[in-house]
Parts: sequence; C-alpha cells; structure tokens
Amino acid sequence: MHSRFRRWLIGAACLLGGLLASPAPAAAPAPELVVALKPDKNPDSLLAEKAALERFLGEKLARPVRVIVPLTPAVIIEGFANGTVDLGYLSATDFARASKLGGARLLLAGEFPNGQRSYRSLWLTLRERPYRDVTELRGRPVAFASKTSTSGFVVPLWDLRRRGLVSEKGNPEEFFGKGNVLFGVGYVSAVERVFAGEAEAAAVSDYVFEQDKHLTPDQRARLRVVQAQGPVPSHVIAARASLPAPEVAAVRAALLAFNETAHAGLRDRLFTTKLVVAGQREHLANLQEALELAERALTR
Repeated sequence: MHSRFRRWLIGAACLLGGLLASPAPAAAPAPELVVALKPDKNPDSLLAEKAALERFLGEKLARPVRVIVPLTPAVIIEGFANGTVDLGYLSATDFARASKLGGARLLLAGEFPNGQRSYRSLWLTLRERPYRDVTELRGRPVAFASKTSTSGFVVPLWDLRRRGLVSEKGNPEEFFGKGNVLFGVGYVSAVERVFAGEAEAAAVSDYVFEQDKHLTPDQRARLRVVQAQGPVPSHVIAARASLPAPEVAAVRAALLAFNETAHAGLRDRLFTTKLVVAGQREHLANLQEALELAERALTR
C-alpha cells in the first residue's frame, strides 16, 4: 500500500516537473501591415521605393510589412473600408472621400520646406506653345492627372468655375470642347499626353515640374507653366479607422522617424515632403466646395 502510494507520488511529481519545465506556447506572429501608395510616379522607381519602405517599417515595427501600389486610389479607399489596407499615402481628395465613408483617419500630412502644408496646381504645356493662361485653351484638348487628383483635377476645375468658364455642373467639356478632356492615371501619364501631342496642356502639381522626382531634367526642359492655381492641401498618410489605437501610435512614431536626417532622402522619394501631425478639419479646409464641384462633374 505504502509502496503504491510512494510510486504515485513520484509519478505525479515527475508529471508536474515536466509541465513546469515545458516551454510556454510561442506568441502568435504579428499580423502583416499593408501599406498602399498612390500610383503617381514612374512605376519602376515606385517598385524600388516599395521595397525600401517595407524594410524600413518592418524594422521599426518588428512586424511584417507589405507595400502595394494599386492601379487607382479607389483600391486604397475600398481597402480602408473592408480592412484589407491599413495605411495609405494619398491625395487630400482621396482622403476626404475615404473619411466621408468612415473608413480612414488622418495620421500625418506633408509639410514643404517653406513650412506650408499646401502647394500649387499647374497647367503645363510644351515650351514652344503660345498659351499664356488657361483662357487661351478654350476648345483645346487637355489632360487632367486623374479623376481623383486634387492638384491635377479638383483644384484646376474649381479655378475654371471661379473664372466663369464652366457652369455649376462642373463639366470641363463646356470649356475645352466635347472629346477634348482626357484623364491620366497620375501626373506623369498626363504630361506624357502632352509629349505625345494628344493634349495641349496637362494639370499637375507644382513639384512635378519644379523637382526631379517625377520627370527627367530633359522632360522638364521641354515644358513651361501656362498658369498656376491653388492652394492645394498636401498629400497625407491615412490609417484605417478600425486600426487599434496602440498600432496607430506605433505606426505614427515609425513614420515620423523618416524626418531624421539619415532617412530624409528615402522619405522625400516616397512622400516628397516632411511628415507632420495635422488636424483633419484644418487640413481639408477650403476644399469642400471644390470637391462637390468635381463630384458633380464626374456624375453627370
């Protein structure tokens, strides 16, 4: 009897010791963070920058990061809503639409070297063309950067309305002529329409013409400014509205590290500007009427 009890005690002790010595279950791996970049630059350069951003954020956040470059910003907006995109770099117009649907919140905004969080929209034409302002483009074919671009469509269309060149319907064909309004899939594609002779002018951001990030020096040398309009709120980095607050804070801190001198070069290639914390209402001020006009133009 005593020997059986003693053997039972020894067995129980061994079992308990084994349980205590067993390693704790491995923690579940951190979920992948999906970041979407708006397609407004040369695809080849975007691929290189995509890989660099994955490495940078992956190291900062200690979690897998996947960067995608969708064909249209609509994919980013839909991704926020259905949970397949966590972060997105997009125009103020695209962000306003995503926010209106309840899918995104402002994380950071771009700030230019002059301390401004806005820039200008430009109409560009070939250097030898005679146009001095947009009024001389009546009846001529033009290219807007895209249907969702703030500087490449929303603001130049609003400028046409303020000048009385289009009605409250916002139809740009009222001024440029039926069949004369073209849309690209980004700044470069709009300018390429001008180079190809398909359009007399293209609406883009000022930094497309003034910096080397989108066009080559030779391409820029072939162009000149017809007219500037604005201001245009800078691009933003937005977070999925359902992203948990601790993750939002970690991602914001990681992105702000781009402002350190060692990382500023990559930051400028990816986002053009310094990244700063900004209020959503303040950043989108003065854009609402222009957005409403663009929506009427696209739903006619």
